[in-house]
Amino acid sequence: MKLITAIVKPYRLDEVKTALQEIGVHGLTATEASGYGRQRGHTEVYRGAEYQVDLVPKVRIEVVVDDADADTVIDTIVKAARTGKIGDGKVWALPVETVVRVRTGERGPDAL
Repeated sequence: MKLITAIVKPYRLDEVKTALQEIGVHGLTATEASGYGRQRGHTEVYRGAEYQVDLVPKVRIEVVVDDADADTVIDTIVKAARTGKIGDGKVWALPVETVVRVRTGERGPDAL
C-alpha cells in the first residue's frame, strides 16, 4: 500500500476530488496548509500598501491506495491539479505498512 500526498492550489481541490472519484478512489483527507516553493511567496497590495505574503495557502490531500493503483492515482492528481503556472504543487508517495479500519478492525487492503 502507498500513502499518496499532494499539495495543490486550494481552488483545484474540487477538480482533484472529482477526478479521483471517477477512477474509483472512495476516500481522501484534505487539510489546509501553507508554504512556499521556488516562488518564495508573493507581493500583494491592500488599501494602497504593498506587503509580502511569505506563506502561500495550499491544500494537502492524502490518499491510501493499493500499490498497483499508486501510479494511476498520482497521474490523476497531477492532471487535475495542473494549471501550468508556478505554484501548482507537488505529489509524492510513501510506503504504508499497515492500515486498520477502526469501525470493523479489518486490516490491510480490506481496510481501504
